[in-house]
Amino acid sequence: MMSSSFNIFSVGISFVMVCIFYKSSVDSLPELSPQKYFSTLQSGKASLAYFCQADSPSTSIFLEELNKAVKPLQDYGISVAKVNCVKEEASRYCGKEKDLMKAYLFRGNILLREFPTDTLFDVNAIIAHVLFALLFNEVKYVTTLERLQNIEDTLKGKANIAFAYVRAIGTPEHRAVMEAAFVYGTTYQFVLTTEIALLGSIGTEDIEYAHLYFFHCKPVLDLTQQCRRTLMEQPLTTLNIYRFIKSMEAPLLTEVAEDPQQVSTVHLQLGLPLVFIVSQQATYEADRRTAEWIGWRLLGKAGVLLLLRDSLEVDIPQQANVVFKREEGMPVEYLVLHDIDLVISHVENNMYTEEVREDEDNDIEEPDMDTLGIQDDEVAETVYRDRKRQLPLELTVELTEETFNATVTASDSIVLFYAGWQAVSMAFLQSYIDLAIKLKGTSTMLLARINCADWSDVCTKQNVTEFPVVKMYKEGENPVSYAGMLGTEDLLRFIQLSRISCPVNITSVQEAEEYLSGELYKDLISYSSVSVLGLFSPTMTTAKEDFTEAGKYLKGCVITGIYSEEDVSILSNKYTATLPALLLARHKEDKVESLPLANTHAQDIVQIITNSLLETFPEITVENLPTYLRLQKPLLVLFSDGSINPQYKKAMLTLIKEKHLDSLTPCWLNLKTTPVGRGVLQMYFDVLPPLPLLVVVNLHSGGQVFAFPSDQAITEQNLLLWLKKVEAGLESPITILPAQEWKPPLPAYNFLHMMDAAASQHSSRKSPECVKETDVQENDKEQHEDKSAIKKEPTETLRIKHWNRSLSVISSCPFLRASKALSLPQVVVVFLCVPLILKRLFG
Repeated sequence: MMSSSFNIFSVGISFVMVCIFYKSSVDSLPELSPQKYFSTLQSGKASLAYFCQADSPSTSIFLEELNKAVKPLQDYGISVAKVNCVKEEASRYCGKEKDLMKAYLFRGNILLREFPTDTLFDVNAIIAHVLFALLFNEVKYVTTLERLQNIEDTLKGKANIAFAYVRAIGTPEHRAVMEAAFVYGTTYQFVLTTEIALLGSIGTEDIEYAHLYFFHCKPVLDLTQQCRRTLMEQPLTTLNIYRFIKSMEAPLLTEVAEDPQQVSTVHLQLGLPLVFIVSQQATYEADRRTAEWIGWRLLGKAGVLLLLRDSLEVDIPQQANVVFKREEGMPVEYLVLHDIDLVISHVENNMYTEEVREDEDNDIEEPDMDTLGIQDDEVAETVYRDRKRQLPLELTVELTEETFNATVTASDSIVLFYAGWQAVSMAFLQSYIDLAIKLKGTSTMLLARINCADWSDVCTKQNVTEFPVVKMYKEGENPVSYAGMLGTEDLLRFIQLSRISCPVNITSVQEAEEYLSGELYKDLISYSSVSVLGLFSPTMTTAKEDFTEAGKYLKGCVITGIYSEEDVSILSNKYTATLPALLLARHKEDKVESLPLANTHAQDIVQIITNSLLETFPEITVENLPTYLRLQKPLLVLFSDGSINPQYKKAMLTLIKEKHLDSLTPCWLNLKTTPVGRGVLQMYFDVLPPLPLLVVVNLHSGGQVFAFPSDQAITEQNLLLWLKKVEAGLESPITILPAQEWKPPLPAYNFLHMMDAAASQHSSRKSPECVKETDVQENDKEQHEDKSAIKKEPTETLRIKHWNRSLSVISSCPFLRASKALSLPQVVVVFLCVPLILKRLFG
């Protein structure tokens, strides 16, 4: 019944087109003489040939489409060639007028099919027709309900059916079905129709567009019973069909007895959520029947699992009977839903969906995928590919010129300023919506957004000169701009740390001790592992003002407090601090250290605090690497396959404490959590060396890489002796990193150069990365007075420059192209390239 696709393509197939003269400039289409072409035809090999006659008019459009089909057909084992007809070599495919506009499909030297070229109107039609002819047994074409019913009855208890309706043969949807049949044709019986009446007879209400059904016939043993049918609700594309069929292969219901947060199935890999039906021993049978029914209703939309409460080691809210997991890494939702329809509705309303319909009246062709493959701006390209993904924008308030002032003055607000035409804005919009999902029902902060492409006057008045920008508005305070990484977790940290006014005014020694111990703001310790307390005598007015200004700059980055009561000497004596001073409470290490602040201005205080936030022996990750690279020191990196050995850590910390490593940035890299480290080591050693391994990487001058001798133990004495040899030039580097630049693909994408030029025209303050500009507004004389509006201040061009520098590197990353076909969320795709940037920086 179903022959092997592999066997079909293991025999020689030729697709020959007699053409008229066209002087082709396409290099990818090989040109042969008729004799040479026919001599290349072999059993087990496939080829597609286009015959060209010298004295015929041009058919350039067809040749362009045929050229686009070259690589896809080669992927299916069909080579392509252009055959030039010459007078010396007679061929029946050269010269017959009636054959000039026909295409020929061959297997070896045997003619299989001929097509009028007007049916091969584009690349999709060419590929669809060729595959359709070859997949004769894998794809059955039906025109009547009786024929479809006969196929269904024949396959009951044997195999499942993929039934597709397309509007016409040769459409993109037809090609997608054929490509899916090429992969799954030996597993499922594909059935195709173009008859609207047939589609309507199986119960589809909307029969205007292409559809794909999955007929569950294999479990059916009773011939009188109809096969269950599941409709694919996404557009008919090759990727969507693949995801749909993979979801059909997944179990209808899975029983689990573990933390839902840790559960992962194929559904999450396919971008589908998970629904856990919570069960207990007393109601197990009824709960299982309910879960199976929900499983059928959500088949292809979500994975359904039966969660056994009695066997769990984690606590689930007593009233919760449904757990919803939207995607990997996101917190699960505990729900109370007593109706199956409510469960279905919740899933359908909270999952990402793609547009099912295309505007048939739109005659403008979308850019060809091959053209997109060589786009210069990788960010823009991936946003384009993800353009049909719909976000739950209703979780944020959309602002306009009429509603902006009233909204930000009525409540504490976070506002995203973005431009709908800009790729980075649309990428960050997805992270912003993810933030809204995390804060849903837990935050008093209003999340809003305004499209500056529509309301440019509002954005200008808010001093928005770049996109995207996030600002926080609080009553009685100047608006504060967020300047961290454009990701959900970093923005969440900024919002949580901004809940308190910084610096916090501490009024007693007891309160100061609670502040330093972390008890005063224990709910914020997970967002800031260091708390800073400024100690001043009551008469140190200038020093207090400088510290207060620094604390305001650092709001949202770190918790700061100030104590200046008469008994401040109690704290200064306890912590051996000379006033004015900073106390740094490191909560992870449970220690407090002091730093002097005599004659230190606000800008210097900001830098001191920022440097103090850096760990002395950090684990290098994709996110924190730029922070440590800015120190402009060689990296002393300990590569480890898992957690670091305590003895090695103790040796490193001892040398750090004794100031032996001040000229280096000591750190370690866990290959399990940052797997790109394996590629880094392979760049250094060609093959992965035994771990752990210690190296010195001089990125900023020379590019030398030195490796600690593998036959020596990593002890304080051995390490110190080796470093002295390296410094004295007595050690030879294992490799030297090339000093090549990673340039933007085109001058128009050299964002770094543009920002350097812009920065040279403005004066800027030097400030650390986490510092935000205190943006302020102008009063809008034509609108209602905004209470928070004051005059504008200069923009921090260093911050803008830093982000655009990173954007320039990311947008020119050449490795993103391979991930675009997965239709990943834009922010995810951008950060896929960051490990490659990490690898680039290490060599």
